[in-house]
Amino acid sequence: MTSTQRLAFLKGHGTENDFVILPDPEGLLDLPATAVARICDRRAGIGGDGVLRVVRSAAHPEARARAAEAEWFMDYRNGDGSVAEMCGNGVRVFARYLLHAGLVEAGELAIATRAGVRRVHVDKSGEVTVSMGRAGLPEEGVTVTLGGRSWPARNVNMGNPHAVAFVEDLAHAGDLRDVPPFSPAAVYPEGVNIEFVADRGPRHVAMRVHERGSGETRSCGTGACAVAVAAARRDGLDPARTGSPVTYTVDVLGGRLTITELPDGTVEMTGPAEIVAEGTLDPAWLSAALA
Repeated sequence: MTSTQRLAFLKGHGTENDFVILPDPEGLLDLPATAVARICDRRAGIGGDGVLRVVRSAAHPEARARAAEAEWFMDYRNGDGSVAEMCGNGVRVFARYLLHAGLVEAGELAIATRAGVRRVHVDKSGEVTVSMGRAGLPEEGVTVTLGGRSWPARNVNMGNPHAVAFVEDLAHAGDLRDVPPFSPAAVYPEGVNIEFVADRGPRHVAMRVHERGSGETRSCGTGACAVAVAAARRDGLDPARTGSPVTYTVDVLGGRLTITELPDGTVEMTGPAEIVAEGTLDPAWLSAALA
């Protein structure tokens, strides 16, 4: 990338979890962590919770083996530039971009991610449903401690790690810009997304989240899935045993998501996704960011 080349970008969000979208179909862009962090900077960059690089699976070494199954690979980076396995809201925005750019038709499609291929249904109305795979439920959990209070947190893996703590009041979570202390740390050697959850009604909860590498965000799609599964088990509900789907409404700071766990263990997430702006990065600024 030179100081005379221009890079197109778009800005999108899913329940106010916002992303900078970088179309790079042939996988030509070298995107170091420092550049991602500068692009996501809300004062000195475009601003976002993360970057969605849009690459053909055949052009990316991590996705080449899945190219026959999914044409497009979501190369997701957290706001600090670190690489993440999966982002639920990001997948919805990624799918919305593909439709917006005329790269896919409305309906069913497959998207490759570092956590595997995700099946997606894109509705022209703005709603996107993602088949998020099965939740892993490791036995070992952690205790989260904040402001003199402590809560046990359920270990849930949605392709990325989550610790789900049920609280009486979401305000008890305090300031989530920094990672809430948890122990034992060895349970999550590569860090964790931590959700604080309060009940709002039957099969209806609200959550706040500290996302690994991004701080508190307005929404977390994989987190909402983890929360719904943890809430179902807390409530004695397991679709694999009953043979009936279980659906939870999950309120996030940026809106509402609907999460359904099917009898085969598959978790489906439905929510909005929007493209709000597009433009080009200033070549001189970009060159400095990539240096």
